Amino acid sequence: MENSGLSDNGGGRVRILIAGAGEPCETRELEKKLRPDDAELLLVSPTDYLLYSLLLPEVAAGAMDPRHVAVPLHGHLKWTRVVPGYAVGVDLEARTLTVALPDDPARGTGREVGWDRLVLAPGSVTRTFSIPDLEENARGFKTIAEALYLRDHILKQFDFADACDDEAERRAHLTFVMVGAGYAGTEFATQAQLFARKAVRNYPSLRPEEMRWLVVDIAPRVLPELGEHLGEVSLRLLSERGIEIRLGTSIESATEEGVTLSDRTFVPTRTLVWCAGIVASPLASTLGLPLKRGRLVVDEHLSVVGQHDVFALGDCAAVPDLTRPGEITAPTAQHAVRQGRTAARNVAASLGHGHPRSYRHIDLGLVVDLGGREAAAKPLGIGLSGVVAKAVTRAYQLYALSSTPQRVRIGVDWVLDAVLPRPLVRIGIGKEEDAPRAVAEHTDIYEDLG
Repeated sequence: MENSGLSDNGGGRVRILIAGAGEPCETRELEKKLRPDDAELLLVSPTDYLLYSLLLPEVAAGAMDPRHVAVPLHGHLKWTRVVPGYAVGVDLEARTLTVALPDDPARGTGREVGWDRLVLAPGSVTRTFSIPDLEENARGFKTIAEALYLRDHILKQFDFADACDDEAERRAHLTFVMVGAGYAGTEFATQAQLFARKAVRNYPSLRPEEMRWLVVDIAPRVLPELGEHLGEVSLRLLSERGIEIRLGTSIESATEEGVTLSDRTFVPTRTLVWCAGIVASPLASTLGLPLKRGRLVVDEHLSVVGQHDVFALGDCAAVPDLTRPGEITAPTAQHAVRQGRTAARNVAASLGHGHPRSYRHIDLGLVVDLGGREAAAKPLGIGLSGVVAKAVTRAYQLYALSSTPQRVRIGVDWVLDAVLPRPLVRIGIGKEEDAPRAVAEHTDIYEDLG
């Protein structure tokens, strides 16, 4: 294991190490609470940007420039140093963090980074199950690379179908299966289908009605988080668009030729997109600390139980919900952003700067973009659908973004998409070998280093 030289705590300054840049608001807030003379800030991140994942479906549909959903860390942060890599292990006694370099050919090397205060925010990975050949044949939807790959993949299926003389093979190329009727699966299905309906017009031998879009979920409702009424509204909209919904159904196996459903139906397809929820980063389970639902147990100050100098937040932390005693907060971006600010305040307070604060936040509601002019939203418990919900959804998407330049760019993308046709061309950025979920999300590094 290499030593990076970063374990020297900056000439005697306290070192605060943040593992994960999913929501770097805790880092920005720490820069406000502290001065460079007070502490050294290090942020461990596999990328040099914050991904605004709410708009990944529009990237996959070609409506959004992928650079516009990535907020650069350098420049966005003022004096924090960024350490490239993945946090894959923590030695609580030695106070070191193991950082793996996913692009290193050796794939077994890493470096140890020392800390005085540790903030764990590694986020989540896609949840999978022990389904035969799933990892090899399913594609996830959490990264820019996956979104770009799926966009190219859909267009490639049209190319293959257009050149195919065998009717069964042709239909397999035009069949698209999504697992998961939650946010990611529903938004991807609606955006991608609208994109595909526009793209298929460029192929004289193909007809839109030849395409089959199938969403599978073991749950009894679409978008259960929105409640029964909005779930029914969303289900009706998807059905009207020709998207087939199979609820109470799961995948039993997946091959290159197609998928077998739990009702023994075999669906020939060359496209399986896996959006069946998330679980905490594998890092959480390697620490030997108490877990709840796979997430690190923390108190109301976001301090890990039994570790006064370690804090955790976001998808990897089981944060008590003080507005609902006995419950923990949902793993949503809305909570992660606000938890980041509270964590920063409490880390600073642990160093004598300010006073600690309990995390308390009333959920503001949920929004789901269903493509075109449609959306479903539940701001402050008020159910909305149609154009009004779309306006609320657009407003929230811009509000939640932490960069004003990116807001402007995204707004321009929306305007251009409304008045100009999308460029329907495969750009070849997403490679087949990079598409499997474990590779795209780099969850394989835990096996390599473990």
